[in-house]
Amino acid sequence: MPETSGLDLIREFVAGSEGRTDVRDARSAPPPAQRGNGASAERVRPSAGPGRPEREVEGRAAAERGEGPQIVMMTAHATVESAIEAMKLGAFDYLQKPFEIDELLVVVDRALDHQRLRTEYRYLLSERDEQFDHYGIIGRSRAMVDVIRRAERVAETKSTVLITGETGTGKELVARAIHDRSAQRHMPLIKVNCAAIPETLLESELFGHVRGAFTGATTTKKGKFALADGGSIFLDEIGTMTPALQSKLLRVLQEREFEPLGAERTEKVDVRVIAATNRDLRQMVSDNRFQEDLFYRLNVIPIEIPPLRERREDIPPLVEHFVRKHAQRTGRRVERIEDGVLSALQQYDWPGNVRELENTIERAVVLSPGPVITARAVSVIGAATPQTTGLPSLKLRQNIEWVERETIRRALDSASGVKKEAAELMGISQRALSYYLAKYRLD
Repeated sequence: MPETSGLDLIREFVAGSEGRTDVRDARSAPPPAQRGNGASAERVRPSAGPGRPEREVEGRAAAERGEGPQIVMMTAHATVESAIEAMKLGAFDYLQKPFEIDELLVVVDRALDHQRLRTEYRYLLSERDEQFDHYGIIGRSRAMVDVIRRAERVAETKSTVLITGETGTGKELVARAIHDRSAQRHMPLIKVNCAAIPETLLESELFGHVRGAFTGATTTKKGKFALADGGSIFLDEIGTMTPALQSKLLRVLQEREFEPLGAERTEKVDVRVIAATNRDLRQMVSDNRFQEDLFYRLNVIPIEIPPLRERREDIPPLVEHFVRKHAQRTGRRVERIEDGVLSALQQYDWPGNVRELENTIERAVVLSPGPVITARAVSVIGAATPQTTGLPSLKLRQNIEWVERETIRRALDSASGVKKEAAELMGISQRALSYYLAKYRLD
């Protein structure tokens, strides 16, 4: 079959695939430097027509490795040496003429799949690089520089770490930075939110169970500690753990072993424990709500993350980062922030810390009608609205109800709608929060 008809057949085949594609003959395709940025990321180029020197085709394959198209070499003058050399220089596949069209289409399909996977891989790498730029912690304040330096020092060891700080300050980011910097970075980092798992299931989640250990345990299941063996385990909201589980965790820290539910033998484990909490564990120890021995075992290397209101100089770089991040994710064009908005953001106390700030910027990016983020767009969620001392009336009961509603609304907004976190921000129980939500019909 003539080569031009083969190219036409490939074009018809590729046209039905997902995404933009481009099929070019290597004899007529311009050099990489002359191709614009608009060229498709998915290209398959059959190479080496009749009489075309194979070495020239291989040279082009070498020049276009990485960001270039997938190279499928087709030749009537095949040798084992030339095939090996072409593959070394970046050719995806090598076909010897004559060949069946179905065989060619299979190769093209594989080449397209490989190119898409390569594109996705590059995207994930860029996301990782952005996420872990400076270990993912953005801040120029002295307090955050100290946090980063301490995280770097402790990462070189396997010591237990206790990270403390208010909700939304970035405790998980610090834990991930420690693991990413450690010698165990190629092993898993297993994350467990102790507050999000019911008390009756947390023990099984952490230590696993054997078949028949309890009603419903139809299979043996590995726990998070077993999955984290050789790596790190991040125990978030450690202050919510029951006394019984605290005792079992203390044994893991002391003996480096645990016993799955229903098992008759213990299991050894080599894992670094990184714990985090937004509660005052020392006060909990004084109140007999947290074991003293466990506290000292966890508090080997303490890292305290200050709230955003104590490091307001970090707000501008955080805002810049979040604007760029959410503009890219939403496809919005943002050129600048309106004058006065940044200073208003720096005056706000941010009870939800960095998490609340990110939510504010994301909503502002989405709600801004043009390329400029305005104060109106930011004030929609009330983050940058100056706090007023005015009350709706002189009626005491009406004022009290207004304050309660406004406090609940702001707490829910700061906690991104998570009722447990909102209750903690207000210093009340979840049951009390449910009462107020029903009273003011805020659900």
